[in-house]
Amino acid sequence: MTAAPDVASVFLLAENRLLREALTKIFERKSDLRVVGACAFSPAAVEQLALAAPSVLVLDSFAEGLHLEFLREAHRRFNDLKVVLIGMEANEVAFLRAVREGALGYVLKDASALQAVATVRAVASGEAVCPPQLSAALFRCVAQQHHVPSFHVKLTLGLTNREQQLVVLIGKGLTNKEIACQLQLAEQTVRNHVHRMLRKVGANNRLAVVELCRMQGLPV
Repeated sequence: MTAAPDVASVFLLAENRLLREALTKIFERKSDLRVVGACAFSPAAVEQLALAAPSVLVLDSFAEGLHLEFLREAHRRFNDLKVVLIGMEANEVAFLRAVREGALGYVLKDASALQAVATVRAVASGEAVCPPQLSAALFRCVAQQHHVPSFHVKLTLGLTNREQQLVVLIGKGLTNKEIACQLQLAEQTVRNHVHRMLRKVGANNRLAVVELCRMQGLPV
């Protein structure tokens, strides 16, 4: 007797209602996919996601800045969540940003329904899916990491290895208290590190430090 295939639970976050309904119908026709929630983007979307507890989040291309911000929040709260972006442009910068924020699947806007299903299945099983036309950008990005960006950041911005470690955690959306807990430091020690970083790079806030380090090649 053949064992039943594992069923991946999917949550759809898409601005367009017709798109949500169409994707729901497509996915529900597959015995190994189950849609456990679907909604438009809103401040309450994260809570709906928490209640549904899906294994895969399918996120459409509704405003790049918003979906990257949402990705950070989702990964901060749900460490095991796998993310697929659909309807995307073949834009190298947007693609690499999405990968840095933890997206495992990237589906272009001219992809077929079969490609979308195949990507969700692959990501649900632990694979990563990259459009062929963007694979060169990914290889170049990995090759650039070979030049030890942490040393470059230390040389250019003057940030120590510990400070760079904090930058990575800040980029993931962690608070000073959460960083202190993860690194087993006093919260005041973390505050002091952050204050020194701001002074060193001439930034006004924590996120500006993250962006400066990202521009220098640090994978944050």
